[in-house]
Amino acid sequence: MSQPQVDIYTKFGCMYCTRARQLLDGKGVSYNDIDVTMGGDEKKAMLERAPDARTVPQIFIGDTHVGGSDDLAALDRAGKLDGMLGLA
Repeated sequence: MSQPQVDIYTKFGCMYCTRARQLLDGKGVSYNDIDVTMGGDEKKAMLERAPDARTVPQIFIGDTHVGGSDDLAALDRAGKLDGMLGLA
């Protein structure tokens, strides 16, 4: 099973963003880190994908909107994250 594309929309200095990156790094997963600190087209793209998102990180695995860092960690605790990442 191949790994789906993982996108993380982040801001500079965000501890929740760091926590999400660390979880994925620990699993050896590559991801696109998309900085929305300055707004612009990147933030616009994030809001198109997750219209109600007002915080970062916003994490996508393939076309699935996972949510934030706590949501990612909850998937991992529930044993569902590895399958979504193509690691299982």
